Amino acid sequence: MTRQIVSVVGGKDAASFTTYDSTNPARTSEVVARVGLADAGTFAAACRTAKEAQREWARTPAPVRGRVIASIGRLVEANAESLAALVTEEIGKPYVEALGEVREIVDTCDFFLGEGRRLYGQTVPSEMPDKNLFTFRNPVGVAAVITAGNFPVAVPSWYLVPALLCGNAVVWKPAEYAAASAHAMYRLFAASGLPEGVLNVVFADGVQTFEGLETALEEGTVQKVGFTGSSEVGRKIGELCGRHLQSPCLELGGKNPMVVMPDADLDLAVEGALFAGFGTAGQRCTSLGTVIVHESIHDAFVERFASAVEEAVVGDPAGEVLMGPLLDQKFADRFEEFIGWIADHHTVLGKVGKITRSEPHGDFTGEGGIYYHPTVVDGVTPEDRLFLEETFGPIVGVTTFRTLDEAIELANLPGYGLSSSIYTTDPPRLPLPRGRLGGHGQRQQLHQRRRGAPALRGQRQVGQRQPPVGHVGARPVHPLAGDELGPLGQAAEGPDGRGRHRPGPGVPPLTLIRVEAGSPRVGENHIRPSAGQRRYVSR
Repeated sequence: MTRQIVSVVGGKDAASFTTYDSTNPARTSEVVARVGLADAGTFAAACRTAKEAQREWARTPAPVRGRVIASIGRLVEANAESLAALVTEEIGKPYVEALGEVREIVDTCDFFLGEGRRLYGQTVPSEMPDKNLFTFRNPVGVAAVITAGNFPVAVPSWYLVPALLCGNAVVWKPAEYAAASAHAMYRLFAASGLPEGVLNVVFADGVQTFEGLETALEEGTVQKVGFTGSSEVGRKIGELCGRHLQSPCLELGGKNPMVVMPDADLDLAVEGALFAGFGTAGQRCTSLGTVIVHESIHDAFVERFASAVEEAVVGDPAGEVLMGPLLDQKFADRFEEFIGWIADHHTVLGKVGKITRSEPHGDFTGEGGIYYHPTVVDGVTPEDRLFLEETFGPIVGVTTFRTLDEAIELANLPGYGLSSSIYTTDPPRLPLPRGRLGGHGQRQQLHQRRRGAPALRGQRQVGQRQPPVGHVGARPVHPLAGDELGPLGQAAEGPDGRGRHRPGPGVPPLTLIRVEAGSPRVGENHIRPSAGQRRYVSR
């Protein structure tokens, strides 16, 4: 039976004015969810609802809010396999990747749950006698969060978890084509003990969302905007927020380089290029765009890379594959434009275009799904659109360099990026001052024979997204925990005589309920505790 999904505002289902079918890209005849789309008025109303709910939520002591975040993490952890399977079904992400994505929610919760005890203020010396100044960390207010669907649950958690922990309310607008995954994640968050209206989810198309956001900003019901998506739309969001003197968090596209030095381990470099370029079918903001390889090893690298791509497993994302289908038909239509940028001076290694019975990838014919060949294009030049612009999909360009300075210049030429890497076996001899590759703040990796997961921050056209935890002095402060300078206020309610936190006025105490294995948790059979597990949920 097809899932029926609508927006939820203030804990209640909201009206819809049209519907959208979210389909399985691996089998497009399968409808994963029928989504009721809201209009601009519903989005604006959700922001007003969030504003009212945020007042009481902000009064809840931050360590208690941290306990709710802990409950979210445990609920997601208990339902990780089911949520990952839903992500795979809805957007075609290989199950192993989807499971790792769900784990990011748990990790984010585990990191931020303790931040509720570290939203420190400051004492500030005064030039006036007998005066003391203090700073307090106060919530910003209501955050409007708009996210893409290529990471339908991990990326939203980077916004939602810290925003809620810091005492803000959220209106979240997920991508329509990933609505079922977003709705399941919302229900897990709601079951953790969040008061109604603190987290609201609104399904709407881009036009209605923009109009609703514009209304909310005019009404003063939104104090922070977070957006993950294309640079084109991000500019419009930035312009809209700028008219209201707000600074949005933007995480946009990226053209990401990989430099392969002449002394590099080619097998390791090929392994990295394969997953960086074609994992998630090349549909990550951090996906590899161009391999910049030293001319002395170009032929050897290209031969190995082409062979690896030819042997890579493409197929049903529920199985053990490198890549599955594209996210949705609209991305396939756009990808057709990208492969149209291939010119006569390029050399295409392998096949290009849609996988079909007449053009299979190995034995895989791609029937019934939106599957495309992983494509390597050699001979790209700095003037090519394939070199300069993000190509959201399974296509990687290759070019050459002679000197390290030339490689760095080529890597930075597109002007925007979210990741960069250099492959070498002798990093101490690499004269690379920190920050030269990719500019300020971009994720950089120096590959020898190990892997890592550094922090993520973009440069230039990629937006102005703050990292999960900013710093004021030596103290971690999230952008959604505002700074207010003022006199010392009334003492907060503290622990009672038994060591438990006594909520302040107007904040009901949290009660713990035990959820037994096998009992419904948030309303549907595919979201439930694992067998033999007991979970304590704050509510």
